[in-house]
Order: sequence, then structure tokens, then C-alpha cells
Amino acid sequence: MTFNASVRWDDLRKKARTYESELDTKLVSYSKLGNSFAQDLDRDSAPLLAGDNIFDVMSMEIEDLLSRLTNVNDDMAEYVSNGTSSGSMRHVCQRHREILQDYTQDYCKTKSNIQAFKDREQLLGSVNQANSFKSTGLNNRKSDYFVKENENILGADNLTNDAISIAMATKENLYSQRSSLGGITARMNVITTKFPMIGSLINKINLRSRRDSIIIAGVITGCLILMFLLS
Repeated sequence: MTFNASVRWDDLRKKARTYESELDTKLVSYSKLGNSFAQDLDRDSAPLLAGDNIFDVMSMEIEDLLSRLTNVNDDMAEYVSNGTSSGSMRHVCQRHREILQDYTQDYCKTKSNIQAFKDREQLLGSVNQANSFKSTGLNNRKSDYFVKENENILGADNLTNDAISIAMATKENLYSQRSSLGGITARMNVITTKFPMIGSLINKINLRSRRDSIIIAGVITGCLILMFLLS
């Protein structure tokens, strides 16, 4: 590994650790915000909508950090896929990607819960406002309807979280496969360069395989023609 390459790798690791540390701190605060929303709703205290600005600002900050950490992880994956990286580097890259996936899942889960609390407050507020105009029986039916709608929203959020997890796992597998294929290709090129006879032997084997395939195809075709003529 050259000096410049080593400096680039160290710089990527430093950025990843910095973003991970910031995300860890913000996700803790974000989780506390979600808990305070839940407690306020249970106590039927001040409206949750008063904290909308804090919720939106924290969401944007966390999403920005997740985006930056994703870019750093992509750069690290590209770096280790050049075939010259060591096994320890690939392990470090894999570990940072797992941390990114955990942070993404935690953020999506907390955001989904907070949004559900806010939606529930809006729905309950609508029901309370309607109490002065409609009978108790009608209000109960509307309340049940809103609760079911809220459950549907929570179900949709869970499906979204599952889709995000599947997409992250798929992307991770693709990077791993690309890194493995790049290493195999590099090693094969080195072998064929150092040992020309091996490359020549591989070419002869490939030619013979194609020739055998052509012969087999000709035999099968001839048999089919004979069967057609004799039938």
C-alpha cells in the first residue's frame, strides 16, 4: 500500500468514526424526545404539536449525518474492492457498514413511533372536538375508526422499516460480492502474467470445451433428424 493510499484510508476511517459518534449522541436525544411525547400523550398534558419544530430539526440533522456516513461507507467499499486491500481492511469496512445499518434502523423506528404519537394526538383531538356536536355512540364509532386507521399507519411504517433493512442488506451483499470478484480477478491476472503456460493451458481447455459442446450438439441434431425421417 502506498503512502497516499494509507493516508486516504485513515482519513475515511476518521470521518466514519466522527459521524458515528455524532449520530450516537443525536439518536439518544431523539429517543428521549420520543419518550417525552409518549408520556405527554399518556398524561393528556400539553399538545405534542408544540414540539414539531424540534422533531423536524432533529430529523433533518440525523438524516444528513446518515447520508454523509453512507457516502463514507461507499468510499471505503470502493477502496477495498481494488484487490490490493487486506483482510483486516475488509473487516473494518464491513463493521462500519453494520453500524450504519443499525443507526438507520434505530432512526426509522424512533421516527415512526413519534409520528404515530403525533397522528394519534391529531385523531384524538378531532374526536374531542366532535363530541360537542354528535352523540356519544357516534363519537365512539369514529374513535374506533381513527384507532384502526392509526394501527394501519403503524403497520405501513413497519413494512417500510422492513423494506429499508432488506435494501441495506442487499446493498451490503453486492459490495461484498464485488470486492470478492475484484480480488479473484486480480489474483488470476497475476497468475497468468507470472505463468504464461497456465494461461495457455486455460485457453486450450476452453477451446476443447467449446469443441466438445459443438460435437454433442451436432450428434443430438442428427439424432433428431433421423427420428423425424423415420417417424
